[in-house]
Amino acid sequence: MSLLAACGVAALGLAATPAHAADPVFTLAGPAEIGLRPHPGQSGTPQKTSVEFRLVNDTASAFDRRSTFTIDLSGLKGIADVALAKQQGSDCTLTEAAVTCKRPALWKGETGIVDLDLSAAPGSKAGATADLTVTGKAEGATFKAATTKVRVGGPDLVLERAALKEEQKPGDKQNLSIVFANEGTEPVQGVVLEMRTTHGIDLLEQYDNCSYSEDTGEGQPLNTAWSTVQCLLEGEYKPGSVYGVDGSLTLKAAPHAFADTLTYAVYADGHQPKAAKTSRKPTGGKKLAVRERAAEASAQSADLDPWNNLQEFDFRTKNSADLVAWPVALAGGTGETVRADFGFRNNGPAWVAELRSGKSVARTDIVIPAGTKVTKVPAGCHGVNADGTAREQTLGAPRYFCSTGHVVGEREKFSYPFELKIEQVVANAAGSVSVGQGTPEGTKGQPWDPNHANDKTPVVISAKDGGASPSPTATTSPSPTATATTSATPTATATSGATANGGLAATGSSAGMLALGGAVLVAAGGGLVLAFRRRTGAHV
Repeated sequence: MSLLAACGVAALGLAATPAHAADPVFTLAGPAEIGLRPHPGQSGTPQKTSVEFRLVNDTASAFDRRSTFTIDLSGLKGIADVALAKQQGSDCTLTEAAVTCKRPALWKGETGIVDLDLSAAPGSKAGATADLTVTGKAEGATFKAATTKVRVGGPDLVLERAALKEEQKPGDKQNLSIVFANEGTEPVQGVVLEMRTTHGIDLLEQYDNCSYSEDTGEGQPLNTAWSTVQCLLEGEYKPGSVYGVDGSLTLKAAPHAFADTLTYAVYADGHQPKAAKTSRKPTGGKKLAVRERAAEASAQSADLDPWNNLQEFDFRTKNSADLVAWPVALAGGTGETVRADFGFRNNGPAWVAELRSGKSVARTDIVIPAGTKVTKVPAGCHGVNADGTAREQTLGAPRYFCSTGHVVGEREKFSYPFELKIEQVVANAAGSVSVGQGTPEGTKGQPWDPNHANDKTPVVISAKDGGASPSPTATTSPSPTATATTSATPTATATSGATANGGLAATGSSAGMLALGGAVLVAAGGGLVLAFRRRTGAHV
């Protein structure tokens, strides 16, 4: 065979060899550093500190091969004792030399590898350190190791719980007293005081060494947010010393306050949560200061648990919120598809939020008039049978349940845009919109809503028998398409409904004009349509 021919065969052979995809790379993770309370000697049992190691799989799919993870414990000898925490999710074994864990597969996302309980070893010295490194091994994969520095002793900020009243009225003011101590073995250089309040609580004072921000999520209105204040308290905070913030921190219940929460915490500078990008700083020339107090002022015992850096308080304000379902009046010819914006508004004065549970605040129960068929359903709504029981098909249901998120702001409007096809005229057809607390049967009045008379309202569709009308699609709102996530954007809304028979009423060509708040029913092209007078500056 010639050299040229041989090269050609080799080239063909290389081209025919299948390419192997690169091995996936997984990242192991754990805390950068943990501190251990020094061993108490003969006076008691050493306190445990937990450390969690996990794996991050941000590849496109799961990894279905067996993996082994190892933590070398040789560096901890004489510094820390190790135990496996209870309820391990992995197959783990512990020896004096190492922790070994096995996983049959690695799913996409985060996977817990092992939780360890560490405590200072007898005879260990404050300031002693060691590295705890977790590594991984599997055929066809690469793992990036993670290392946690273990330190005996260190600073320990402990925050006293302030004496605040839970029950309040709109406009009530309370002073937030901040007292904290360093109960650790090392000083802290600079402390950050963080205070977070929900929508119904205002912090009145402004200080130049504080930053202020609203923690709104993308696309969310302000009343779903927490307000955050972070104040840098410069200086050295010595072990065994107690400090108090020297300056007024006044909390005021807003007119819309209802069920609200305050959290306040102290962090070593550099270890505080990241502030919002839109934070602002005042320039009024006033700074929040700190003064040292007598040691006996400490309210809590020594503890390296980071949770004692933070306190949390729930307020209950004597207030109410009035949920109002708005009436819907539509018009169209037989065979025509019309749009209907069902929903409700909160007339306030309070906002309402399920901050702890995250549950939906309110449900809208929509009963569709007979003779019409739902052809489009918005997000946040699902079809049910006439008795409220579950059904598989979403379109064409006789009834719909729509749920809010865990926040309903004061003066906020929730609009659910449906599309309905008018199939036939049914005498005395009845439809309705109800709002309230969700139940298996539908809704019931919320205990904080003082007026249940406006929780339910009729749905009226006026149709002319004898074929589809060429008139434009009817709608109940002139605003752009709304979503179930809502906003408090002012929109003109029909505020009173046509009586007719409460359903799909037949109408003659001589039908007159029917006023509906900001809307008027007019004759056009042989059928009825809605004409709207837009109201500027209105707030619903």
